[in-house]
Amino acid sequence: MSTRPIWMEPPNPLVQLVKSIALGIAVLLVIVPFWSVIATSLADQPTIDASGGGMVLWPGGVSIGAYKAILSGGVVTRALTISIAVTVVGTLFSLTATSGLAYWLSGRGTFGARPMVLVVLGAVLFSPGLIPSYLVVKQLGLLDSWWSLILPVMVNAFNVLVMRAFFQQLPPELFESAAIDGASSATVLVRIVLPLSKAVLAVMGLFYAVGYWNAFFNAMLYIQSTDKWPISLVLRTFVVNQTTIGGDQVGAGAEAMPPQLPLQMAILVVALVPILIVYPFLQKHFAKGVMIGAVKG
Repeated sequence: MSTRPIWMEPPNPLVQLVKSIALGIAVLLVIVPFWSVIATSLADQPTIDASGGGMVLWPGGVSIGAYKAILSGGVVTRALTISIAVTVVGTLFSLTATSGLAYWLSGRGTFGARPMVLVVLGAVLFSPGLIPSYLVVKQLGLLDSWWSLILPVMVNAFNVLVMRAFFQQLPPELFESAAIDGASSATVLVRIVLPLSKAVLAVMGLFYAVGYWNAFFNAMLYIQSTDKWPISLVLRTFVVNQTTIGGDQVGAGAEAMPPQLPLQMAILVVALVPILIVYPFLQKHFAKGVMIGAVKG
């Protein structure tokens, strides 16, 4: 009789078949809707008419008119530019603030680190709430400003604690050698700590970037001018609420306007593509950065 645990036994062929079928169904449930969105965004007018104005799985006639319209100026192009700028600037600001605060809290010869850890823990456990946050943004004069999309969420307390745990795992001999050579705290952080922390920086950068890119609630709350909308509000207006897109809202005349459904699906695709492009470059750091930073609290 075998003494090995049941999970180390050779897999049953029937169980393998069931797992393969379940995995295949799960993959199809993810891929088919995504492909349908892409196919509909590329469908021409006859294909949309043949589908009764609904989604298509294979465009009989391919047209990139929807992409030309939304990327040649107007509300979608402007919203994409704003979202890219907010994401890039916000992520850089967030990584700078988070790494600086985490380095201070890691206790590498800094004053007041331990009491500040309790403050950060309190920020993790207790959210300030919607009304106080709105009043602070209003008192600071940030309403209807792109800074209202960055500053209120610039530092995430949980990310600070994860990065602090990562910094605490670095060999103390590095810091002792740097102190002997007369390096300042800023020099140690920039020239020693950050180059050794690429994995956790990549993961935190992805977290922040996705957060800024998908930021919808803050944009809806703080941004009133339509010419300052990020892509999330454009998605809400033209895709979720299905508001008709006019030729004056995109870079196309009334005669050259593609059907509404391909336009909406094209907006959805261009809102997804930037994150899909960034993720593969950071994926190799993802598991390492999260797991190492989460081992110690």
